[in-house]
Amino acid sequence: MMAERAHRRCRGLAGCVPAEYGAVAVPWWLVVTVMMLCGGPAWGDGGWESAIAPRAFQFPQDHAAHNDFRIEWWYYTGNIETAEGRRLGYQLTFFRTGVDRRPENPSRWTVRDLYTAHFAISDIDASKFHCFERLSRGGIGQAGAASDRYHVFNGDWEVCTEGDCHLLAARQGDCRLELRLTTSKPPVLQGDGGLSRKGPTEGNASYYYSFTRMATTGTVVVGGRALAVTGLSWMDHEFSTSFLEQGQQGWDWFAIQLDDGRELMVYQIRRSDGTTDPFSSGTLVAADGTARHLPQSALVLTPGERWTSKASGGAYPIAWTVCVPQEGLELNVRASMVNQELNTTASSGIAYWEGSIQVDGRSGGHPVRGRGYLEMTGYAGKSLGALVQ
Repeated sequence: MMAERAHRRCRGLAGCVPAEYGAVAVPWWLVVTVMMLCGGPAWGDGGWESAIAPRAFQFPQDHAAHNDFRIEWWYYTGNIETAEGRRLGYQLTFFRTGVDRRPENPSRWTVRDLYTAHFAISDIDASKFHCFERLSRGGIGQAGAASDRYHVFNGDWEVCTEGDCHLLAARQGDCRLELRLTTSKPPVLQGDGGLSRKGPTEGNASYYYSFTRMATTGTVVVGGRALAVTGLSWMDHEFSTSFLEQGQQGWDWFAIQLDDGRELMVYQIRRSDGTTDPFSSGTLVAADGTARHLPQSALVLTPGERWTSKASGGAYPIAWTVCVPQEGLELNVRASMVNQELNTTASSGIAYWEGSIQVDGRSGGHPVRGRGYLEMTGYAGKSLGALVQ
């Protein structure tokens, strides 16, 4: 009931007008591409700020929108289950893409920002994947992100905070999500003090932090049936103006929560010539919350079995070996269910895979298990690198 009251409070602040939306997720980089093709300011133009040097983060202020940067996203994923052991994964993400930082004739109809949101539920035991998207403009109440407090919404999908708890709500068709996430570790500043470089060019970086272990309770409705759930979630928040380099094809991103209390984040940027970009990296978070940056040279990622999507033709590695040799970590990663592809090929020729994973392996010679989420882009249709360069 407390979570429901907080959600009602957030909806009252939003003043949003729900609209009709499709049922396919649109990734943030597609939104950026659309705006570029429609005549939006080119990268480096428009007066947007760039992520150049480490910054002094302040919390909870930095959960809110950073409107001086062109791209921003708030990313929640998690593995949850019922008391009977029914396994589910979820994704709820919000994206803001700047169109015109300083409109000449501002009004409520001026499109300063475009807002996208994704909502997906992986019903693992039933092998059913439900995904939805929303694409809205700011200014007329359909979507927005507050800059003076943490409240992001797109229609009646939203996230806000109540003390140290993050409150998530989304509903579409016969699927619904209402979750309360409680932080158990301090925020992790990814990269160099929160500056996550994606290439050698100045400004091709993002400001990036994560909450890597959030105790989760709430309700999920899937197939019209309400389920009480508990589990663990992961939150990422990034903001930037541009970051991808010429020749970067796509990436593989892992967010792993181990049962010994540690977390591992790894992203591998793949180049069009098949090599791994040296700006790939990761972070290992100890049980006490201490984080250590891992350069690309400290990581070994080996793809295994692939699953081929009938919808897009993309061949995704749904099994991986993830090793951090100097930590004695050797992890076997496998998709909890193979079809977790978010497909937008009907409109854009783009598809990507994001979903729940299961983990087992060895740590210092001892068995270790875990769960997490994996995102893979650039395997189907047009390459990601070609779209955002």
